[in-house]
Amino acid sequence: MKKLTNIFISFLLIFASIGFSQERVKILTYNVLNYPNFATEKNPKYQLIFSYVNPDIVAVQEMLSQYGVNLLLSETLGSSYTAATFFDGPDTDNALFYKDSVFTLLTAEIIPNTPRYITKYVLQYNFTQDILIIYIAHFKAGDTQSDINTRDQEAARLRIYTNQLSAGTNFILVGDLNLYSSSEPSYVRLLDQANSGYFLDPINRPGYWNNNSSFADIHTQSTRTFQLADGGSTGGLDDRFDFILVSQAIMNFGGIDYVSGTYWAYGNDGQHFNQQLVNPPYPISEQIAFALHDVSDHLPVVAEFDFGVVNDVENINLSSETFRLNQNYPNPFNPSTRISFTIPTTLSGNNQNVKLFIYDVLGREVARLIDEVKSPGYYEVEFNAGNLPAGVYFYHLSTPDHSASRKLILIK
Repeated sequence: MKKLTNIFISFLLIFASIGFSQERVKILTYNVLNYPNFATEKNPKYQLIFSYVNPDIVAVQEMLSQYGVNLLLSETLGSSYTAATFFDGPDTDNALFYKDSVFTLLTAEIIPNTPRYITKYVLQYNFTQDILIIYIAHFKAGDTQSDINTRDQEAARLRIYTNQLSAGTNFILVGDLNLYSSSEPSYVRLLDQANSGYFLDPINRPGYWNNNSSFADIHTQSTRTFQLADGGSTGGLDDRFDFILVSQAIMNFGGIDYVSGTYWAYGNDGQHFNQQLVNPPYPISEQIAFALHDVSDHLPVVAEFDFGVVNDVENINLSSETFRLNQNYPNPFNPSTRISFTIPTTLSGNNQNVKLFIYDVLGREVARLIDEVKSPGYYEVEFNAGNLPAGVYFYHLSTPDHSASRKLILIK
């Protein structure tokens, strides 16, 4: 009985250590239209937008100065955020803000580029030490052949850097890329898989985006149909200029994962093609619609990412790099989800006893998915929680040499 009690106490300690760490991260990219111009009028509206979205990372384009960085931080984002190093380049600039309770900035640098710098930030996730590289870019605007060629040169410049990254690196590109279609050379180059530094488009919506109602739900410019004092573009929502592109590692299962269905041109309901955003219906609220309309001619783009939490529960042999317990998908789920894992060849032999159990937050076993001898390889198992109440649960995978746990959330 004492041994059983100790096991439960161990599980309680393990689950307590992972149950309260944040796993899902929201990233927002936003062209803030020559900020801090008209900041006095715009700051309360930016504050409203950021409070609604509640992003963990905010990447912006068209920042004009360090003063603007400081002002956006203090007047709209608040004390939960920290500003990363700002680089004042030859044109408008990029800036990055992040919640320092969630991330630590490791490095910041520029990629020299014309007409505007590309900035690179390396962040470490505080709970799991996962590393995320963020590139922020604002490519050349315009639809002339010269503009198209310049964008392609910018993409080529960025690929020189990303092609030096090893396979499996977690990196993203965010920003105003001013692209008109998926056939543009710059977009094709960014997604070219000839080297490991390629990007993927999470929503995979190829086509001619400009002034095409088939893509009304992903257009990001313009929020307006008439000219405001800040000089932003007009014409209604008919262009997909703003993007979040991700590396192959982020689209693969495990580690840092893009959460399917979370990519959104924030405030776009697909019902405002060639219209201003303030025409009803309002996808969020009238107040948010007017705020988005008034602060910028661009909509922000948001996406969510799961940062996997893996905790070894004993002093184990870590010589193998192929043991892996992946985050269940979907998560949250109702009523079923899939769990995948990899069992390596280890010193204890090819075949080994594998256990995959489900526990509640009190450390009580609620399901036994696998308890048998298995050979090395990749496995997937479905967990149906139809008979369990909604809440937080944990799945625990163990072999004689390895052990790991992850959190899953059942909603009903």
